[in-house]
Amino acid sequence: MSESYRIYLDACCLNRPFDDQTQSRIALETQAILTILSQCQSGQWKLISSTVLDAELAQMPNLEKLKNVKSILAIAKIKVVSSKFIEERTVELAKLGFSGYDAAHLASAERSRADIFLSTDDRLINKAQRNIRAINVAVDNPVRWLIESTQMENNDHD
Repeated sequence: MSESYRIYLDACCLNRPFDDQTQSRIALETQAILTILSQCQSGQWKLISSTVLDAELAQMPNLEKLKNVKSILAIAKIKVVSSKFIEERTVELAKLGFSGYDAAHLASAERSRADIFLSTDDRLINKAQRNIRAINVAVDNPVRWLIESTQMENNDHD
């Protein structure tokens, strides 16, 4: 995998490896996220963190899970700090119907010039697809994105 992606994982992605793995969808998403994280850890890709993620994660009641998620975020090479731009962009995205945190995550991903914003939240992904022209970052599910990005790279090498 030669391409160097800048990747923003939302809170549901970061939590996924610690969810109940008995459901096949959750197990699949976990595998995709762990593959993505291993690419970030090896330096191939760059994981993006943000003060918005910190704020959302700080509300997690399960402190053990929080500690695990924070250890994942420790490999992030880029951190987006809240700013006037992000606050204003969050308001614009909220007008499109994104919840407060989702809008702020999208604004942070845009600000960091992420190549991809990944989420396991179908409603968020569908809303992003419907508003594709108004959002300046690609949004996808980690399983779908990983399959597509590795297929493209394999095709490039054929």
